[in-house]
Amino acid sequence: MQNFKKERTYVMVKPDGVKKGLTGEIIRRFEQRDLKIVALEMFQPTTEQIDNHYPKEEAWIRRLGQKTLGTYEKYGIDAKVELGTDDDLELGKMVREWLVSYMVSAPLVRMVVEGVHAVDMVRKICGVTLPYLADMGTIRGDYSADSPAIANSEHRAVMNLVHASETPEEAQHEIEYWFGDRKVIFDYERFGV
Repeated sequence: MQNFKKERTYVMVKPDGVKKGLTGEIIRRFEQRDLKIVALEMFQPTTEQIDNHYPKEEAWIRRLGQKTLGTYEKYGIDAKVELGTDDDLELGKMVREWLVSYMVSAPLVRMVVEGVHAVDMVRKICGVTLPYLADMGTIRGDYSADSPAIANSEHRAVMNLVHASETPEEAQHEIEYWFGDRKVIFDYERFGV
C-alpha cells in the first residue's frame, strides 16, 4: 500500500527562478506546508539532459503546438504570419526547442520533496503553469506574470519559475532520471511534524 505521508515528488527551480533569487523562497513555501526537502542540488544541465527530460512523443509535441494555436486564436494572431506555420507538429517542435534552450540558459536547482500527498500539494503551492493565470498566494502567481502570447512573440518558452511532477508515476521517473542511484536522498524526521 502506498504511504501518502511519505509521497515524493520532483521539483526543479527553472532559470528565471534561480536568476530572481527565489530558490530559498520556493523551498520555504514547501517547508511551511510541512513538506520536507530530502534531496537538493544546484547544477548546470546539458542540452542532452534537458532534451531527454521532456517527452519526445509526437502526441506530446502536437499538444504543445495545439496550445500555441489556441493562444494565437484567443488573441486573434495568425500563427502562419507570426511563426511561419500553423501546423501543430511544427509549432510543437519549435516550442520544445525554445523550452530546451531556456532550461540550459542558467543553473537549475533540483530537489526531491516528501510529505503528505506531495505531488498534488507541491503543484497547488506552485500554481497553474501559466503565470498570468496563477492565483495570488502561489509561487507563480506571486512572482511571475509571463504568458504564452508574450513568450511566443519573443520566440521563447514561458518563464514560470518552477517545474513540478504532475503524477506520482512522473515523479518517480523524474527522481530516477535526475538523481539516479546516487545516495543523495535522505530520510529524516522533522521537528513538530
